[in-house]
Amino acid sequence: MKNKKLFFIFILFIIFYFSFFTTSYGADSKLVNTINKAFEEIQKWLLKLATPAAAVAVGTGVFMKKFSFGDEERIRIGKKLINSSLFSYAFILAIDLILSTIKSFI
Repeated sequence: MKNKKLFFIFILFIIFYFSFFTTSYGADSKLVNTINKAFEEIQKWLLKLATPAAAVAVGTGVFMKKFSFGDEERIRIGKKLINSSLFSYAFILAIDLILSTIKSFI
């Protein structure tokens, strides 16, 4: 029981120390700024690429369903392609939203 209390006090001390005494008042270095800008450009590029890719995937799924001529497997594959591409695109947009929210807090 004593060890648990001691461990809890130690964890609280560590959290207190890192939350108050480790603030940095200096600016980021030039390398860090360059890397951050590069990642932001890559993120923008991937977002611009994801939109047409999702549209092509949905269009392909629609055409697979439309021109299946009654083949159940083609209809199933078309539906699966449409659902998975819309889910993937929504996931990419959600990640972008989450990252921008986190960035606004920093």
